[in-house]
Formats: sequence, C-alpha cells, structure tokens
Amino acid sequence: MTMITKASALLADIAVETDRTDAVQSFVKQETILVTLTTTDGIEGTGYAYTIGTGGTSVLALLRDHLLPLLAGKDARNVEGLWQDLFGLTRATTTGAITSLALAAIDTALWDLRCKRAGEPLWRLAGGHRREIPVYDTEGGWLHLGTDELVESALAAKQAQFAGVKIKVGKPHPAEDAERLRAVREAVGPYLHIMTDANQSQSLSSAVQLAAALEPYDPYWLEEPMPADDISGHARLARSTRIPIAVGESMYSPMQFRTYLETGAASVVQVDVARVGGITPWLKVAHLAETFNVKVCPHFLMELHVSLVGAVSNGAYVEYIPQLRAVTRTEMTVRDGLAVAPDEPGIGIDWDMDAIDRRRVS
Repeated sequence: MTMITKASALLADIAVETDRTDAVQSFVKQETILVTLTTTDGIEGTGYAYTIGTGGTSVLALLRDHLLPLLAGKDARNVEGLWQDLFGLTRATTTGAITSLALAAIDTALWDLRCKRAGEPLWRLAGGHRREIPVYDTEGGWLHLGTDELVESALAAKQAQFAGVKIKVGKPHPAEDAERLRAVREAVGPYLHIMTDANQSQSLSSAVQLAAALEPYDPYWLEEPMPADDISGHARLARSTRIPIAVGESMYSPMQFRTYLETGAASVVQVDVARVGGITPWLKVAHLAETFNVKVCPHFLMELHVSLVGAVSNGAYVEYIPQLRAVTRTEMTVRDGLAVAPDEPGIGIDWDMDAIDRRRVS
C-alpha cells in the first residue's frame, strides 16, 4: 500500500558557508523547510525548500495549517494529481513565493518516495539523459570580493577543470564591473565561460549600458539584469546586446517562463526547483524550454539540481554553491570538473537529521 499515513514539516536555519553578497542583498542564512512523508508500506520520503533569510516560518505555517492535513490517506504515487489538488487549494495565494516553496517541499518528498519505491535515482526516473554535468563556480565571484580575489578564485576553478565561473555585477559604475571582468578574462583566457549576474539591480537604460561595457570580455550570459516582472524590458535588452540573457530564479510559475520564451526575452532558463513549486513543474519548464531550443542552467540547490539537469536533454550546467554540508552525511561529487548525479534510489540527499534537529527553529 502506498497511502500517506504521516506528513510532518520543520524549519531549520543553516548558516551560510561563506559571505555572499550581490547588488541588492546578502545571503543571511538558509531557512530550510523540510517535509517528511511516510506511507503504509513503510517508505519515507523527505523533500525541502528554502529562503535566504526571511519567510521560512510563513512557509511552515502554510504547510502545517492547510496543506499537510490534506495528504493523510492519499496515494503517494499520484504525484501530478496531488500537486494539482494542493495548487487548487492555494489559488488565493498563487502565484507567489510562499505558496510555491510550500508546494515544492511536498512535491520533492513525493518524488523521493516515488524514486525509492521504484529503486531508481532521480536523474534516471525523471528522464535519464546523462549522469555527469558541467559545473560553474559562483562562490569565488561575490560582489564584495576584490579583483585580485576574483582572479585567484577563477584560476582555481579553471585548475579544477570547472567549465565556468560567475562574477557578480552591479557596482556603482559599469566601468568598475567591466574592469573586474576584464581582469578575470585576461587571467583565464578565452575558453573559460564567465557568467555575469546583476541580481535584478538595473533599469532598462542602465542594463543596456552595463551590457555594452561587458561585451568586449565575452560574458557567457547576463543574468537577471532587471526585475523579473519586467518581461518586455528583458526582450528589448535581448535585442540590443549579443550577450545571452539568463532568467528564472525569481519566477514562480511555468507560465512566466512561457512568456519570456515566446517574446525572446530569455536565452537561458534558470528555473529553481524550490521557487517554481517542485520537481513536477520544474520538469515542465525544462521541457518547455527544449521546444524553444533553450538550455536549462538552474539556480542554486546543486545537491538537487544535479539530478534534474542530468534528467533532461537540454540541461547544460550545475551552479556550484555548497550549502547543505552541515546537515547531510554526503555531498555532491565533482569529478574532473563534472558534477555526478547520485545513483542511489531517491532524490539523492542523505540528510543528517541529528544535525537538522540542532538547527531546528521552534
């Protein structure tokens, strides 16, 4: 039997592993919302979502007060049906971050159950395209770091055979961003991909100026130049620069991605499994992007995204930002510059529940 007999949720605060700053914010902590589901056949699945400093208790309240009670007695195999039922219940608060994060915590737990019951890893059950995926490093490119530190980190990533690095942009003058990018490009040579990320800090006019300043140093993409709601602005920017525009981490519905793709406003899709509502809608966005011949390079959550990028044929990159090492018994394997999707049944995260309990928010 596969009926859900128990559904529980908790919130744990995980300290950041290093200082992380961008043009608009600092990563204060990872508020980690975990959902555990148990079925009548004794299988247990755990899923999660996150915030980077605020809102975790609101997600937890939505789960405990409204969503988890509906799961009792439901067949855990009906992942799509359960997602649609829960989405229907929350129509008054969708589309939005709190609801999507709550849905994601449940959905990833259901996929964990599905994979364990099938005896298959997530990367294979969700599609099975390939197990090894290129990695790019973000940890060495934060905005507060000096140019020498950026260069040192980029050279270390190149030595580790990473295929790319990310440099945060959004300094007071675009010439400052350009100078930082120039130094890294000259140090690493022409073949290492250098991603740039403005974290929604620009207006259309300033984004056009920034892109023009960065173009000579061949950025692989310009990420989130403007607020995610400004689809027409991104479309106009995309027509004005040869730098590919990457978006997705701040979108909470597959239909938002559809509009970006239809209008030519995005050349790279960075759908985040927690923010879009779980694995179920994440796969829909990835397959949608494939129909536009657009690659998927998801935001953050490398421990989960490594399996999803490996599942789909248009998955291109995993972003290297380790953040779960304090609460897991294993970590993502990187071999010869490639991330390796876990091959054990489940979503591939071996939680250390004792470590999580020590960080639990009451």
